[in-house]
Amino acid sequence: MLDLMPSLKEWQPAATGQRCAVATVVGAGGSVPRPLGTSMLVSEAGDVLGSLSGGCVEGAVVEAALAALHDGGTRRKFFGYSAEDAFAVGLTCGGELEIHIEPLGSAPGGLRLESLQAFAGHGPASALALVRRVDAHGGGAVVIPDPATYRVDSSAELAALLGLASHGAPAAGRLMLAAAAQLEPLLRGGRTGLVRLAPPEGCLPAGMAAAMAGEVPGAGSGTLVPQSHTTNPATNPATDPEPISLLVESRLPPARLLIFGANDFGAALLPAAQLLGYHVTLCDARPAFAGQSRFAGADQVVTAWPHRYLAEEAAAGRIDARTVACILTHDPKFDIPLLQTALSLDLAYVGAMGSRRSHRQRVDSLLAAGVPAEALSRLHSPIGLDLGAVTPAEVAVSITAELVASRSRSAGASVLASSLKDGTGPIHTGPIHNVNTTQHQETPWT
Repeated sequence: MLDLMPSLKEWQPAATGQRCAVATVVGAGGSVPRPLGTSMLVSEAGDVLGSLSGGCVEGAVVEAALAALHDGGTRRKFFGYSAEDAFAVGLTCGGELEIHIEPLGSAPGGLRLESLQAFAGHGPASALALVRRVDAHGGGAVVIPDPATYRVDSSAELAALLGLASHGAPAAGRLMLAAAAQLEPLLRGGRTGLVRLAPPEGCLPAGMAAAMAGEVPGAGSGTLVPQSHTTNPATNPATDPEPISLLVESRLPPARLLIFGANDFGAALLPAAQLLGYHVTLCDARPAFAGQSRFAGADQVVTAWPHRYLAEEAAAGRIDARTVACILTHDPKFDIPLLQTALSLDLAYVGAMGSRRSHRQRVDSLLAAGVPAEALSRLHSPIGLDLGAVTPAEVAVSITAELVASRSRSAGASVLASSLKDGTGPIHTGPIHNVNTTQHQETPWT
């Protein structure tokens, strides 16, 4: 729900006179349009905020949300693709979605818009986390403004969300430690995930035993599959309850992207990087260049020698393992000392603009300056993906594409994109038109 928070105020029942339900992706498999944690609000008048699939299941979700508002029950819906039932509601992309639907503010302890207003006061640049209970036996949410330092095992809020009257009892304590082991990595890393916890024997959350006796509301038809019963009917309900499910959405402050070089390429990269959510700093040692109005959109503009600025930021603790450095100055007097500093730090990405000839000269200079060869393997030079980019805008796309690919690889995804640093031969082969002949040569700036 993090992406919907800026609009929550307008969706308050006091402002609209309408109740609403929230539908959230709590499971995804295969090729799906939106990731885990994506939410959509549906008012009882049928108004919608957000999207779960780009259109292919929204109608069915709205219908289920309206039914949930009518009877006050939560629902778990499954959408997939069936070649045998081509006219049923499903995902034509072949993926699978599991959607949790919950009326807001309709049950004691349930999720309320009012309780989420803490989000409204936090801009997108602030750290924040939301932990929601999304199983059949509980509801509610905990808003965490300091996820990087939050202690799950000593949190009374989390204990209440788990339905524990007291988290001092041994069995309850074990459940809290199990929650901490799964929750805290997500909170620290600014990630989204679904945590499932098996209540320890003799420590069923409050109200679970009563809930076991009833059916889960919301049986559907077609490719809409009703939420599973609270227990495995083949086993003893008292000893095999449904796991506690917690949906965790956590975000860190935006990662920093440092652009070194106040030129046409820096001007094009600046807004492109901001679209990816980076906090962008432009740094150049030349006041006449850095002071141009076209760089005013940067989050920060710094006039300083690049290597000194980077070293000072690192010493002050304002550089971390998510920081990106894009070196576009294309001038050895700036590039070499800056790369020495950048490659000595634990940065997510270090890229430098230049041709393959410039890159070879750069590598020789860095080796001569004592930079280890293994550190040079981290250098993305020439910078960007091999898209055939020539203009500053195209080069910005090439660089941001490589940043996305690099982030995906770091997260363990299989990415087939080809970096320019891994290729050979000229980067660009553009036609140079002379009076009597047409020849091809490498573009001079690269």
